[in-house]
Amino acid sequence: QVQLVESGGGLVQAGDSLRLSCGASGRTDTLYAVGWFRQAPGTERTFIAAITWSDTTTYYADSMKGRFTISRDNAKNTVYLQMNTLKPEDAAVYYCAAAKSNSDSYDYWGQGTQVTVSS
Repeated sequence: QVQLVESGGGLVQAGDSLRLSCGASGRTDTLYAVGWFRQAPGTERTFIAAITWSDTTTYYADSMKGRFTISRDNAKNTVYLQMNTLKPEDAAVYYCAAAKSNSDSYDYWGQGTQVTVSS
């Protein structure tokens, strides 16, 4: 089992930056990748970015390229999502998730962290 805990959400103003953290614990040696998703009220959960656990290769949704950067601190077993020039439409609950294999499904999910962007 793997446990994921997100942190770093909050209320920011449009144009601000925010860095979210996803701490992983447990059997992290079984992981293939960790990804970030977001879900705004009344919408489906959307993929933002992912990073492989072994060699830190990164993947981004086309619409997220440029303002969002995913990274990982090996020593802390933590994956970050740096978000720059935030817009009101970026407001959502942000989730991290971990996958055990190279597939489209994720096996473990965190509880989410709320990001609110005021205009």
